[in-house]
Amino acid sequence: MPSLSTLVDNFNDGVIAPDWGNSYGGVSESGGLAHVPCTTGFAGYQTAYAWTLAGASFFVKVASVPAASTATEAYCGILVNGDASGTRIGFTIKAVGNLLRMQSDSGYFDPDAVEITYDPVAHAFLRLREDGSNVYWDTSPDGATWTNRRTLASPAWIAAAIDQCALDLSAHRDAGTPDEATYDLFNTLSNGAVHTASAALSAETALGATALVAAHATAVLSADSSLAATPVLSARATAALSATATLTADAASSTIPEVAGLAAGHFDLHIEQGATYVQNFKVKDEPGFTWSGWTARAQIRSAAASENGELLLDLTPHLTIIGDTVRLALSAAVTETLTRNGVWDLEMVNGPHVVRLLEGRAVVSLEVTR
Repeated sequence: MPSLSTLVDNFNDGVIAPDWGNSYGGVSESGGLAHVPCTTGFAGYQTAYAWTLAGASFFVKVASVPAASTATEAYCGILVNGDASGTRIGFTIKAVGNLLRMQSDSGYFDPDAVEITYDPVAHAFLRLREDGSNVYWDTSPDGATWTNRRTLASPAWIAAAIDQCALDLSAHRDAGTPDEATYDLFNTLSNGAVHTASAALSAETALGATALVAAHATAVLSADSSLAATPVLSARATAALSATATLTADAASSTIPEVAGLAAGHFDLHIEQGATYVQNFKVKDEPGFTWSGWTARAQIRSAAASENGELLLDLTPHLTIIGDTVRLALSAAVTETLTRNGVWDLEMVNGPHVVRLLEGRAVVSLEVTR
């Protein structure tokens, strides 16, 4: 499974996503929120023990927290559990005492944990980052401006427990009136509707770039364009790619290519370490279309570049444009250098115009035979 940087959910589709497959205690999703009961039992939105914190960064909005009521212990938490019982790292919001606790537990306890007074406005968003050297606990009122609250040398288990961690959005109390914690906007600030679709496999990944233009760029432009895709990997059975886009321009604008209105589709790279990887991305439903005049660029990083993600592989030297097709070809020697999962995107550049064509996860299957 991938880095926790690649787990994204705005909880708007009313269904607990498969990524939260270990959820427990009667959690639910409605009204654009993840609801976690806070009772004398235990409840949590939890992933499988198959994720990676090393080199990852994730954030979540805490929409509401439990009330203290008559409890001596009432809390909600955002914690990454390691592969050993009681080994975990993250945040706990303690209703009794109104404290935000930043902890790195061993045996369910951190004697050096940092606690500050919890402010539901200033601390609306909580973020945990790991860069290979340190772990950082950050808070933000809006998910854009962050304040670091604690920095700690990375515990050894984070690097050792690759693909063995579980993220848990939890709540519990030992007494008092049952209520809940609610969470929103996990690794995204987009609160729009979630759309899902399936894609049939074919010999190539196809990108539909058909655009309906009401006027040319020398006048006022308005356009609706759609991007449909049938992504394919020879070593994978399923894939999905969808996107929506709009294109507008004013009379003073230079000519804007119709494809510049396309929003990025989603496509995951599944790369086998030490094996040759070839993938074609082809425009369909546009007779005579060509990427002539465009250049392609792409990278794999441990996290989004805005989060200072480490560059794992620059894909740009391995991209070739052939008419309506962008070809990605990685030799076995190149894929041998990949040792962990990340995120990627593909951009097309034509002068001042940049089209972010695809984005998604880069999932690396580690080599056994050497």
